[in-house]
Amino acid sequence: MSIIVKPVITEKMTAQGEKFNRYAFIVEKSANKVQIKSAVEKLYGVAVESVNTQNYVGKVKTRNTTKGMAIGRVNSSKKALVTLKSGESIDFYASI
Repeated sequence: MSIIVKPVITEKMTAQGEKFNRYAFIVEKSANKVQIKSAVEKLYGVAVESVNTQNYVGKVKTRNTTKGMAIGRVNSSKKALVTLKSGESIDFYASI
């Protein structure tokens, strides 16, 4: 089981990566901070200073269609904000 599902690459997180050396990842809901720290260090070869986690509850979404109201649910997830030690960085675009 992989702990890190995918990195969050948005305009806001790119700015935080440049300014505060902070990166975000969508992680497994059962993962704790120690497991996330070791997974990031192993996967990207960087030194992690701190890890903050946020649990997101899936929201109920509705939309109007020609057949009537379609009701669905967005999956719940867990996001980890990882702050790296000074001098470290992660380049997500290096392998493209």
